[in-house]
Amino acid sequence: MPAYAYTGLSSSGKTIKGVESADSVAALKAQLKRAGVYLTSVSETKASAPKTGGLNREVDFSAYFDRIKQADVGRVTQLLGTLLGAGITLPESLAALTDQVESARFKGVLSDISNRVNEGSALADAFAKYPEVFKPLYINMTRAGEASGSLETVLLRISEFMEQEEELRSKVASAMLYPIIMGCVSAAVVALLMLNVVPQVTEMFDGMNVELPWNTKLLILVSDIVGSYWFLLIGAGFGVGWLFRRWRASEAGRKSGDAMVLRMPIVGDLARKVAISRFARTLSTMLSSGVQLLHALDIVRSLLGNVILEEVVSTARDNIREGEGIAPALKRSGEFPSLVTHMIAVGERSGQLESMLLNVADAYDREVNIAIGRMTAALEPLMIVVMGSTVGFIIFSVMQPIMMLNELAGQQ
Repeated sequence: MPAYAYTGLSSSGKTIKGVESADSVAALKAQLKRAGVYLTSVSETKASAPKTGGLNREVDFSAYFDRIKQADVGRVTQLLGTLLGAGITLPESLAALTDQVESARFKGVLSDISNRVNEGSALADAFAKYPEVFKPLYINMTRAGEASGSLETVLLRISEFMEQEEELRSKVASAMLYPIIMGCVSAAVVALLMLNVVPQVTEMFDGMNVELPWNTKLLILVSDIVGSYWFLLIGAGFGVGWLFRRWRASEAGRKSGDAMVLRMPIVGDLARKVAISRFARTLSTMLSSGVQLLHALDIVRSLLGNVILEEVVSTARDNIREGEGIAPALKRSGEFPSLVTHMIAVGERSGQLESMLLNVADAYDREVNIAIGRMTAALEPLMIVVMGSTVGFIIFSVMQPIMMLNELAGQQ
């Protein structure tokens, strides 16, 4: 019986390598499938498979570094929609995309999806086997596209949505990058001064009967505490961070923390605008793809990332089930601006809710861009002032007693 060296993908998405004996490649594929491993590549080998009573599996640790990015999923989705729109069949399109993908893990996922579709499975059901790659919104829109016979249009709409979401996420991350870098540089400079420069100044004044200024005394005290108990300070920092994460993971912590975020100046306004833009664009995309309103609201609610706004959407969903519109519940909450609720109400009355939601999303995307620009413009000088003031205080506190000694020496 020939032996085959194979590479496969487990149901959890992990890459598995091994050697197994089988009568043929088809028999090996069936054997691996029964064990929950989906074959991605195989070659015959002269090495004998060990007799272990089961499949010989070897975990490839490099797979942990092979992450499937949502940007890659969006590009593949766009290509799939384009191929289907050009008249190429779904199995052929999936096979072509599998060959083009560079990520070994993503290649394995697409290969298994292609196999499932060839065996008669619906595309949405095949996507649903990999919830860590394809989100609920993606799966439900695909299912609606298959049911309506407009799969290629829905796939292109999904890719456009994912591209806009990725662009928004990149803008927010870029806005936070500068203050993070400046904060790290500031902390490093201050630590260097406190641990190296200030102790030398302290030694210089230890043998002198000189009354030091209050700011120099404060600086020496802080330097002594940091130098002597730095390990306790680091441990306390980790402990506070752990307690904060535990608190934020609790229901009360999430609710209190999210409410606090929405009330914060600048940050709260930006978070609200990002959430409203995501809410409007996602709901518009799903409704345009044929997803039912109540089901769409369930999915949209889980994407907002804020408990307070999630509760508002849940209330709106319950009101719709009882015959009321979306706009009244959003307006009563006070969490959605009146302009948004008014435009949604107009869209409901005119039967153009999808296009009105898209207009809301576009308007708030522009507002987010403006808010990010303003926040970045305000943070840059603020961080420079804070860093300069901290370093200036340390240098002044070090130099002040030295200048006092020079003045005393000059008077003598």
